[in-house]
Amino acid sequence: MTASRATPTGARSARQNPARHVSGGNTAARRSESRKERHKQPLAGIRVLVTRAKKQSGTLATQLRAQGAVVLEIPAIEIRRPRSFRPLDHALLHAASYDWLILTSVNGVAALAARLKKLRRAPATLAHLKIAAIGPATRAAIEQLGLKVTVMPSEYVAEGVLAALAGQAAGKRVLLVRARVARDVLPNELRRSGSKVDVIEAYRTIVPTASRTRLRRALSSPRRRPHVITFTSSSTARNFLALLGARPSALRRLEGILLASIGPVTSSTLRELGLPVGVEARTYTMPGLVQAIIDATSGARLG
Repeated sequence: MTASRATPTGARSARQNPARHVSGGNTAARRSESRKERHKQPLAGIRVLVTRAKKQSGTLATQLRAQGAVVLEIPAIEIRRPRSFRPLDHALLHAASYDWLILTSVNGVAALAARLKKLRRAPATLAHLKIAAIGPATRAAIEQLGLKVTVMPSEYVAEGVLAALAGQAAGKRVLLVRARVARDVLPNELRRSGSKVDVIEAYRTIVPTASRTRLRRALSSPRRRPHVITFTSSSTARNFLALLGARPSALRRLEGILLASIGPVTSSTLRELGLPVGVEARTYTMPGLVQAIIDATSGARLG
């Protein structure tokens, strides 16, 4: 999995050398210690804004802090229950009629598990299904329910799921559990291949209006202004712009900030919105995104 990557530039170095100016060997010693510390914590001194939902930001934030980053969590999305669980409940009560279950996020797994509990049905009632998970985090969440994942793609996008299925779902009944707003490439292509697909809304995302003021203050504060902003889905990109405002004056607030994308779908959305992608993860996971940020900021000068 490869991705184009940009080298960030800017007027000032994001990294501040903690050593004061002293003469002789002390200066060399302090510089050596500083280099060792940066090797241990490659994101030391880098301020990173995480835009994931509040309940989900912890994993990425923890990984960034472990690398020395100063993390500011301002969610661009908020996870809400669907307006009705009736379609999902009906599907779960009639799970025996399906051959495949496709889950495209941890949120979808959580909603499914919650409804099974509400309906007093054990996860084992889904054990007959072949299950496809879009990536390792989703797979882990499914396996925590005691269910076996049949297919996980090497590229964690809808197109990767289609390639991994490789026609296995042709002529089969497929239950696709996902967010209310999502790309339609997966159900459309499955139907073209002969699958009978039921797309069920398990949750929806909204713009957390309380984040608007926090975001604008952070971008205006020299001490809190991020060097990097992370985007882990198309929803975070769209909602971020909704919070920021699409006016040219608002977009200028992002000058000198590296926009870091988890993968090609999110990158495409950012570009469609007129936002420049500074770096894209080669592996479309949280650890992959953290590594991409480390690589992009190593020795870089950020505004």
